[in-house]
Amino acid sequence: MTQKYNAPMKIDVTAGETYSWCSCGLSGEMPLCDGTHKTAETDKRSLKFVPEETKTVYLCACGKTGNAPYCDGTHSKLLS
Repeated sequence: MTQKYNAPMKIDVTAGETYSWCSCGLSGEMPLCDGTHKTAETDKRSLKFVPEETKTVYLCACGKTGNAPYCDGTHSKLLS
């Protein structure tokens, strides 16, 4: 990711709705994609996902998760 984020981002999701997670860190709508990667010099793209349940989730903001788009705690192991 281009920007540095130290913690996951909490959002409410609705079952069956499609979301696009930002993997480049440039979105003005973090942690969701707003298409900024299309005009930036990055090879990162969004990741579409459809939650199975309506609930609150924590999406990765550091870009290093092993469970994209969800946070797996990797940010806590990264050097600042």
